[in-house]
Amino acid sequence: MTAQIPEDIAKLSYEQAREELLTVVNQLETGGVALEASLALWERGEALAAHCENWLNGVSQRLEQARANHNEASGQ
Repeated sequence: MTAQIPEDIAKLSYEQAREELLTVVNQLETGGVALEASLALWERGEALAAHCENWLNGVSQRLEQARANHNEASGQ
């Protein structure tokens, strides 16, 4: 995802963003929200999902680097 992540979302930890994303999804699934508000929730949910994905990708890269470093140090 290449969309710009709003600053307020970018400051969230993975856990905070995931929790808010679950809230957004729940609100959208239960309905009762006006169309314009639903669109705003959807857009926020997309940004939250992108932020979570960025966190997970970063963690994955760090794990791969740690494995590579370990393999180099152990001569594998």
